[in-house]
Amino acid sequence: MRSPEPGLLAGLRVVECTLLEPGSVGMILGELGADVVKVEPPGGDYVRTLGWPFVDGVSILHWHVNKAKRSVQVDLRDPDGVAVFEDLVRSADVVVEGMRPGALARRGLGYDRLRALNPRVVLCSISGFGATGPYRDLPSHGVGFDAWAGVAPPAYREDGTPYLPDHATIGTKVGAVWAALAISAAVLRARTSGQGCHLDIAQSDAAAYANWLPIEGTQAYRRPEPEVTGNPADGGARRPAGPGGMEPAVRYQYYATEDGHVLFMASEQEFWRNFCEGVGRLDLYDAHPGRRYGDHATGEVALRHEIAAIFATRTTAAWTEFGLERNCPIVPVNDAATIAADPQFADRLPWLPAREYHADLLPIPVNVVGTERVRPRVAPQPGEHSAEILGELGYPTERIAALLASGAVTRPPHSEEQQ
Repeated sequence: MRSPEPGLLAGLRVVECTLLEPGSVGMILGELGADVVKVEPPGGDYVRTLGWPFVDGVSILHWHVNKAKRSVQVDLRDPDGVAVFEDLVRSADVVVEGMRPGALARRGLGYDRLRALNPRVVLCSISGFGATGPYRDLPSHGVGFDAWAGVAPPAYREDGTPYLPDHATIGTKVGAVWAALAISAAVLRARTSGQGCHLDIAQSDAAAYANWLPIEGTQAYRRPEPEVTGNPADGGARRPAGPGGMEPAVRYQYYATEDGHVLFMASEQEFWRNFCEGVGRLDLYDAHPGRRYGDHATGEVALRHEIAAIFATRTTAAWTEFGLERNCPIVPVNDAATIAADPQFADRLPWLPAREYHADLLPIPVNVVGTERVRPRVAPQPGEHSAEILGELGYPTERIAALLASGAVTRPPHSEEQQ
């Protein structure tokens, strides 16, 4: 029996000052149960106007990145707005800064000032290229971090000119996860030591670290060949480091099915035998037993044709079931259009439904066994919770009204929020 209970980070107060996808840091913390207050400039985070598709007139980037938060609009150019921000920091465990490096410091709200207000506060600055290095102030969008890190290589047209192909963005997604992990560790330390810290997270660093195998492997190949070789199962040749270089592989390869594709990954001898036995073709195993581990049967063209003919006889779903029954790694190949119908996706990543969240959104990939998922807040309008949050700071009604009237703090027009 699953029972609802507070999120893992219940009781954690986060003040977030971010624009665009660095807001994913607060979203992750919020979905894990933290109270995340997004401090937005007048007019709000312009993430609402970028990308596509637009749902209910607002970009899906906002609906995804800013869920699990409340919003207050504060003008940090106004002394009264700065005072409100400082009061938020006094009650916070974490401040997330997701803009150009030093953005808060330029407003007199750098780490030294925040630490003076609250010695235990953790400031996490997440930016494109970090707070140091020659690219510190280089403007970029998210794919720039991936291009720099070698995970978004160019494709080429027939005339040889390069272009940006379809790609999975890494730095903006993984950087937020590293930031959330570091924040959690820093808060744990702060609660025992009484001292916070300033974290510097670069989305470009995260993209490069996600690409560690090609980067570290290429570095290893700079050593003499007797010290560093390729995989002995493939003859020891120095194939390119990383997950690439698989075009000639046979027992670790994509194959077409009756209605789609599967990825066949029988590089272990045990799995290869299980496959051959399951399809009634032990003759293939006897003729090509291979090594115990890591054998891709690289370059065995005749064997590839045999395997291709076998996979063409069943559907993708049937081959997936076969893999489960025969203990053989055969994974269905999806794209963004097909994965929603996959039963594994439906079981592990149930939609946050559009009827509540404006767009069908994915939950974060964290499950606590025996409990229900915490339902995050819907991404807010700019300043939707301004008066509510000021009230929680202990501001009297008269001061809230004065701040709203002056524009130091704002909320949506025609807001029904009660002061």
